Amino acid sequence: MIKLIKIPGLIDPHVHLREFGANHKEDFYTGTCAALAGGYTAIIDMPNNPEPTVTLKAIKLKEKLASKKCVCDFGFLFGADNKNWRLHHKAAQKTFGIKLFMDQTTGPLLVTDLEILKKHFQYWPKFKPIMVHAEDSTLAKAIALAFIYDKWLHVCHVNKEAEIDLIVKARKKGLKITCETAPHYLILTEKESKELWPFSNMRPPLATKKDVNAIWWAINNRVIDFIANDHAPHTIEEKQSDNPPCGVPGLETCLSLLLTFKAQGKISLKRIIELTSLNPQKFLKIKLSKNTYTEIDLNKKWVVSNKDLKTKCGWSLFNGKKMTGKVIRVFIRGKKVFENGQILVKKGFGKLLS
Repeated sequence: MIKLIKIPGLIDPHVHLREFGANHKEDFYTGTCAALAGGYTAIIDMPNNPEPTVTLKAIKLKEKLASKKCVCDFGFLFGADNKNWRLHHKAAQKTFGIKLFMDQTTGPLLVTDLEILKKHFQYWPKFKPIMVHAEDSTLAKAIALAFIYDKWLHVCHVNKEAEIDLIVKARKKGLKITCETAPHYLILTEKESKELWPFSNMRPPLATKKDVNAIWWAINNRVIDFIANDHAPHTIEEKQSDNPPCGVPGLETCLSLLLTFKAQGKISLKRIIELTSLNPQKFLKIKLSKNTYTEIDLNKKWVVSNKDLKTKCGWSLFNGKKMTGKVIRVFIRGKKVFENGQILVKKGFGKLLS
């Protein structure tokens, strides 16, 4: 007899659902269907689309479209560009933070000019995080700016030992700094990247086994605040092109991967809940209803298959991987929204988080 375990609904503060301008890869409906299939009850969407979220009008348009299409709850980040720092206080009231791309990745939002970076750190209010894509030496620059302007810095997709060292030292000096990692950085290395190429092309790139061990150390010592997927789908055709874009999907496989690690004795269920629900709630300053939860079968053995995925891109780095532990049902505000692979609500069920 199957015994289902009830855990708080998962929240992912870092996904790319590709509206507006790239919804041939993913959209608010397909992306939130993938979220439900992975046990997620809420997501926060990133701003770096071809039509980026860098104005108050863009935020409003995203809210309107998402309200019509999302099947889980949702919120947004504001995007920093080379001229929009004077919008920060109003944008902070409507979003969960600002995303500042200090290193190149997918999309048009790259800010490298030091004077412009200073303005973003100066104008963004202290009560919301400045979420940075800052790799290697760029992270040191972000930490220095956060110190100078006394701001809350959040480091996205940490995946290197050197980055962990910088974060630990910054915290010891009193900086308010939080950080996340992504599930693929817990298991895949540069060796697997070569084997899985071009689908494994991502930023930051997969690193060494030593770096993977450092991320596990950071999880076990509570340096990592939460796990976010950086769900960033691209079509198979785009990935197989001469210039494959950076990014991988992950919403549907993250929880099962973590439960597989639990079955192997690498992490406890309590810590998984902290990393995927409780800590994201603290980070976003929201509290989920007790009627919003996910039911899992800890012992269910299954194999990831591209043909079963809800994401529009239709592929996973973990295609063919054996997993132990699976999402069976998801409830949002007391309503059963997902069961045994089926989406049970219509477009627009999801609500804007506040």
